[in-house]
Amino acid sequence: MGLFDRFKKKDHDDENIDESVKNSASTGEESTGEDIRSVDEGEKSTEEIPVSQTAEEADDQEKSDVQKEADDQNDDDTQTEEIPEEHKQGFFKRLVAGLTKTRNQLTESLNQIFKGHSELDDDFYDELEEVLIMADLGLETTDKIIDDLKVRVKQYKIKEVEPCRELLNNIIRDQMMVDDSAYDFEDQKTVMLIIGVNGVGKTTSIGKLAAQYKNRGKKVLMAAGDTFRAAAIDQLKTWAERAGVEIIAQQEGSDPAAVVYDAVQAAKARNVDILLCDTAGRLHNKKNLMDELAKMRRIIEKEYPEAHLETLIVLDGSTGQNALEQARQFREVTDLNGIILTKLDGTAKGGIAIAIQSELDVPVKYIGVGEKINDLQRFDPNRYVEALFADFEVKSDVEMLIEEEDE
Repeated sequence: MGLFDRFKKKDHDDENIDESVKNSASTGEESTGEDIRSVDEGEKSTEEIPVSQTAEEADDQEKSDVQKEADDQNDDDTQTEEIPEEHKQGFFKRLVAGLTKTRNQLTESLNQIFKGHSELDDDFYDELEEVLIMADLGLETTDKIIDDLKVRVKQYKIKEVEPCRELLNNIIRDQMMVDDSAYDFEDQKTVMLIIGVNGVGKTTSIGKLAAQYKNRGKKVLMAAGDTFRAAAIDQLKTWAERAGVEIIAQQEGSDPAAVVYDAVQAAKARNVDILLCDTAGRLHNKKNLMDELAKMRRIIEKEYPEAHLETLIVLDGSTGQNALEQARQFREVTDLNGIILTKLDGTAKGGIAIAIQSELDVPVKYIGVGEKINDLQRFDPNRYVEALFADFEVKSDVEMLIEEEDE
């Protein structure tokens, strides 16, 4: 359990905790334990999860997003077995269009550097470093890329600037590769714990995943575990109805772990393939967040040990380094299996996808570039780099020295 071992010796042992959760689950009443919202405002931790909006703005934005998506999708046919190839091609076109601001900023500067230098000197590397940092790759990721570039330049005995274009593309692609086993959970009995702050598109991501899994023949169940945010339960119910899947929910203010307990029991009884659990997106401090997520995990692991537990964090790609900081802090309080990166359409901060995966060593598994159900898809690093550098003038004689990437 790693980070969560410390919680196994709290005021109540697991059996007492589970008994309390079971009682709350069976009655549907609010938990008699400490409500994580009850922390005094004056005692807030200085290690609060950063957000780019106020709580009220985030709530209003999510409500607006859900309603807008509902309007946009009335005519969508979401009952197909697989996402048709034309939709996949269309998604790539939207990805290319969505990354236009990032691409214009990044590739224009890169092209100027490569045209303005003939030698691989310190000035070249310094300017390249500055451009990558400005594209939201961050200092740590940029240093890795520059160091790797220098190693390959020495390895291939490259003396001129131009061949480094292809090297740079390949290095960035390597930083973003996702292991072949990253999606094995989709074909197992799986409980997915979806976490993230309010306003990042967490509820809509759950709804889109539920619809896509259902359309692939999976039996899907939702759990409304965010019982603290106003309208969160209703929003998830709207998505459940739209996706045609069942949902387990209690009243607002109920114990989230009790909802998860109910959902796990239902998933086992109904032979569900994938259980998608929503979680609170706004808590007062990291200790409260840690306690609540740890409690949910204990319930899942004890009550459904045969299921795979997949924890995904939803991040708003348009917030750049703030998204990276959120991922860092969530990783301190729970194990992360992957990232859902949303709102990449129209952002000038698309380079953050590279930084997140490189610095955290947590794979980006899904990306979103629009509001319709099929606008959230598996992350394809080759396509992403292709979209990000579509205007980068790669003119290299060194590609024969580099192992070709699989299509």
